[in-house]
Amino acid sequence: MTPRSAYLAAEGFERELEEELRRAGIAIAAWHGLLALSEAPPVPAAWALDTWTDPREMPVASIKSAATALRGIQRNWSLYAAAFHRRAALIEAALPPVKARALHFPEPAPTGHLGAWTLLAPDRMLASPTKTSPFLNGAVRFEEDREGPPSRAYLKLWEALTRIGRWPGPGETVLDLGAAPGGWTWALAQLGCQVVAVDKARMDPAVAALPNVAIRTESAFGLEPEKQPAVDWLFSDIICYPARLLGLVRRWMEAGRARNFVCTLKFQGETDHDTAAAFAAIPGAQLFHGAHNKHELMFCLLRDAP
Repeated sequence: MTPRSAYLAAEGFERELEEELRRAGIAIAAWHGLLALSEAPPVPAAWALDTWTDPREMPVASIKSAATALRGIQRNWSLYAAAFHRRAALIEAALPPVKARALHFPEPAPTGHLGAWTLLAPDRMLASPTKTSPFLNGAVRFEEDREGPPSRAYLKLWEALTRIGRWPGPGETVLDLGAAPGGWTWALAQLGCQVVAVDKARMDPAVAALPNVAIRTESAFGLEPEKQPAVDWLFSDIICYPARLLGLVRRWMEAGRARNFVCTLKFQGETDHDTAAAFAAIPGAQLFHGAHNKHELMFCLLRDAP
């Protein structure tokens, strides 16, 4: 078996990735830890934290020869250590160091070229000079704020905005649907934009008191988009079935009252792959499972210039 692509799942979400690939006509030939190996060319996979787009099998005669082979291709490599940890660590130590430094949001994602490798056996390595994520094993880390936000939900928002490389700023207006207790509203307010937070539940008082935050105590689904002021961004972390969220997003798109969208698809029980595919089919859509997501996907749609 010669892999032509490899997909790295988040722990606990291997089944979601396997089903997504099956629906795309991609068979998994083998699993190596959380890494799904396929003999088919790479395809977009929302449930993969990272996709290796050019994997190559290479012999490992010694620690030195393995490191030399990798350095002969390029400088920067990230290790996925699924097995043979001691030997892999020795090879990694012989390579130029690549550190997973925590980002200070809104610091942009790294732009340096980064490949990935793993040991399939003590004498056999799989290495891909290219992969879809600029982060080690697809996982971005942030310098967290443990005092300002009322919840840690802001981390998945930071990750989504970092991945799409765009976020609202001064002069822009955003609508945050399902805002309580205010983790996303807090994060957006820090960017200097005007935030309208919508939720029937109570907002955190400190967030509600921010000067650039307005609170609307009502249901996000009760809003009639065509009767609302236009906003630059629509955000949603609403707890609802994905099919209902899809209807909400389509209504706002059809009304032309929001240009950019960042929404969480929250799966309750079984994963609704059909609705996820419908989100992915929206022209220009980005759909992905981030390192800070649980049983959910992020939907992002940018329809204006940076």
